[in-house]
Amino acid sequence: MSQPWDYIAKIVSLGDSGCGKSSLTIRLCEGRFSPHHDVTIGVEFGSRIVPVGPPASHELGINNPSKSPSSPTATSPSKQQQKHMKLSLWDTAGQETYKSITRSYFRGASGALLVFDISRKNTFLSATSWLNDLRQIAEEGIVVVLVGNKSDLAASSTVSGSAQEEENKRQVTKEEAEDWCRANDVMQYVETSAKSGEGVERAFLEVAERIYQNIEAGKYDLNDRRSGVKGPGAGGNNAARVNLGMNDAAKGRKGQQGWGGCC
Repeated sequence: MSQPWDYIAKIVSLGDSGCGKSSLTIRLCEGRFSPHHDVTIGVEFGSRIVPVGPPASHELGINNPSKSPSSPTATSPSKQQQKHMKLSLWDTAGQETYKSITRSYFRGASGALLVFDISRKNTFLSATSWLNDLRQIAEEGIVVVLVGNKSDLAASSTVSGSAQEEENKRQVTKEEAEDWCRANDVMQYVETSAKSGEGVERAFLEVAERIYQNIEAGKYDLNDRRSGVKGPGAGGNNAARVNLGMNDAAKGRKGQQGWGGCC
């Protein structure tokens, strides 16, 4: 029986505690929102299979800004087989207490979601430190997307039956976040709401699509687990290595929570 994916990629989420990293993973994998989630100790896991490359990328407008499926230079969606990538998601702890453990999970990751809470400016200010930690430990060229979570707290909304409006709790503007991305060579900023689901799939797809583009460009050794990507031949022990990662990460799982994935 053929496997339902063409590639596996290790993705880590990082950022301060309470930003909603675990909620984003649960929303992506299980399609639900958990308002009360225990603090992550070390790392939690999930997985999701997503489409990468055309025609899906063309329909979403990801990594194809100047071409459309009808363009003469674009490949016809009807003639191109859709590729799929299994995202092995590592949701890391944001508390300072676990930072020494958390850093070890950055090794062997091909992509990262750097998450902050748009209603707490200090979590945005911490993003630079998290990014520096990631780039010191992860492989060179790791794909990073900045994620501003809890966008549901940004817009005012009228309470039913009254003229009272909820307070806009936004403390970080889109412009600030986009400027930070340009200054720190982070390619994309996406706002999400784990509560409503808005932008969640988009954030993960932005990472997955850019990893796929790197695969197509030959930037990864698909036989080297340090690249964080496995190709069509991955299976058995190879697949396990992508999911469980490096030896130090595997040891760190002892006593921690297990899989929370859906796929």
